[in-house]
Amino acid sequence: MNENLIRQLSIGSVSVLNLAITCWYCWLTYKQKIKPALAMWIFFTIAVGISLLTYMKSDHFSLLDNILNTTDLALTTIVSIAIYLFGDHTTRFSRFDKGCLVAVLVIVLFWVVTKNHIVTHALTQGILVIAYFPVISRLWKTRENGESFVIWIGMLLAPVLSLLSSKGTLATIYSVRAIVCILVLLLLMLRVEYLSRKRTLKN
Repeated sequence: MNENLIRQLSIGSVSVLNLAITCWYCWLTYKQKIKPALAMWIFFTIAVGISLLTYMKSDHFSLLDNILNTTDLALTTIVSIAIYLFGDHTTRFSRFDKGCLVAVLVIVLFWVVTKNHIVTHALTQGILVIAYFPVISRLWKTRENGESFVIWIGMLLAPVLSLLSSKGTLATIYSVRAIVCILVLLLLMLRVEYLSRKRTLKN
């Protein structure tokens, strides 16, 4: 298959997939069928924005060269707004969330001071890992799954497809980091579901 065609299919499929995920996630949040962590999505928005800016400034890349990062910025921004407007009280900032936010702001400050785009991009991937901590912490402590398997499987598929069109090492790192983090989250969600069914059987 033509390389350009593969790239176009990758860009198109990732864009459509992330658009569908955004709409579905917002709808589930509005209907109170899921309880996403507001802090996690705010971290995502800040980090994804910095990641895209530093990626583009590191070389002559365009928005389409890292389509996952580009569409992720729209996704995280819209979802954050939806959670803020329609999420329940459990999605608000906890002490743990505020501590994570401090770490995010420190890396942002590093970028503002040093203007080192490549190092900041690498550190930003750390922010994107930290961004999962609130939901992971809640899954571990409450043993209640407030996330959707279908959505997160879709979010896993997006970075896999994006690898077909990504340009540059930084874009590849962004996608691989997303794949690993989402796999870990899905495993924890499966653990919670397993424990929940185990408790149900005992009762």
